Amino acid sequence: MSPLRLIHGAAALLAAGSLAATLWNGLEDRGVALAFGTLVAVGELTRWSDSRARQAAPLGAAGSLSYALLGTDAGRPVQHGAAQVVTVVLVAALLGAVPHIWSGATPTTDHLARRVLTVGFAAVCFQPPCDNRVFASWTGPAYPLLLLTLLALTSLCGAVLAATLAHCRTGWPFGPLLREELRGLLGIGSAVCATGAVIALGVAVAGLWALPVFCLPLLLVQVSLRRYAAVRATYRQTIASLARATEIAGCTPAGHAHRVAALSLAVGRDLGLTGPELTVLEYAALMHDIGQLSLVDPVPAGATAALPAAEQRRIALLGGAVVRQTGVAAAVAVVVERQADPCPEQPLAARVVRAVNAYEEKARDAGPEGPLRALEELRLGTAGDYAPEVVESLARVLARSRGRPAPVPPPGTARRTELSDPAPGWVTHG
Repeated sequence: MSPLRLIHGAAALLAAGSLAATLWNGLEDRGVALAFGTLVAVGELTRWSDSRARQAAPLGAAGSLSYALLGTDAGRPVQHGAAQVVTVVLVAALLGAVPHIWSGATPTTDHLARRVLTVGFAAVCFQPPCDNRVFASWTGPAYPLLLLTLLALTSLCGAVLAATLAHCRTGWPFGPLLREELRGLLGIGSAVCATGAVIALGVAVAGLWALPVFCLPLLLVQVSLRRYAAVRATYRQTIASLARATEIAGCTPAGHAHRVAALSLAVGRDLGLTGPELTVLEYAALMHDIGQLSLVDPVPAGATAALPAAEQRRIALLGGAVVRQTGVAAAVAVVVERQADPCPEQPLAARVVRAVNAYEEKARDAGPEGPLRALEELRLGTAGDYAPEVVESLARVLARSRGRPAPVPPPGTARRTELSDPAPGWVTHG
């Protein structure tokens, strides 16, 4: 059984069992359940997804976890158990996810499975001992430390689940995905854990009036994050518009920069680049041909891979100078400048851009055998022009997009394989 089906199956079993137990035993502390359910539903309504398939619903996550770790309400012990926690969170999350399901904008099934399993983990770890008065003698800083520890463990489980789901959906390497999720815990993840603990402690002392008071800071953080994401999206659109200047001027074929950027991102993920490194790689790939705007005589079809090395370096340096004048990050200009340097001297991002650009130029308008021949030419050039690890990563990415193992033909062969046709998503014709 695949990890994706295993996670979805476990979430479905937990949800069904919790719902059956809650219906059998009845709903305890209905006012508390309604208040936390409303908080979770509002948090889910404000959920959004960024361009790298990462979802964010910090308010819903904090509300879910605080309900799972709630032991008392204004000094009165609550009676809900782990099954009711999962049921209330599931129903609220489903209600809040209705607009997302209707629009089809986000993978709601994965999100709900992760939410059910993480909340179930926290509730099972806390509610049974709390019902048995195990934590009754925990006073002073011990009780808050207990909540923070459980929240940290739950966050780690959530990171593993998110990385596994993303790996199953996209085929990207699990290790880099997990590192990105763990890095996210240091940012908004820490705010979610802190807010979840504070809400649970605040409601235990002050009652449900503590909910809006302690949710407001996280809500403001969420609004700021969405604005920051909007600014980044606008910034990327500006760079993409600058990249189209070479197409409008007739220096490169239509869509060339975007195809190189998309394939470079896939190769970068396969090689394990981090989020900031992927951003630099994407921007550099979009603008890798911008130096051609400074040429008096345009390169035929914009194919720079076939030019002499000195001419390639001159165009790359011109492109780097243009990028620096646009105000884009200096790291992007460095990649653009060094994409034509000798392979051992290049940073990894420049190696990726060079290999992917050469593949796209060689495979474009070359017929059904073009992609395979282009890949073979790149393999033959690994002695000096192209990095071997980048070329093999490119082969894996192209093969993965077809759902088959990457073919590794010996140099010089031209037999037809699964890569003989352009892979879906990496269109190689103008």
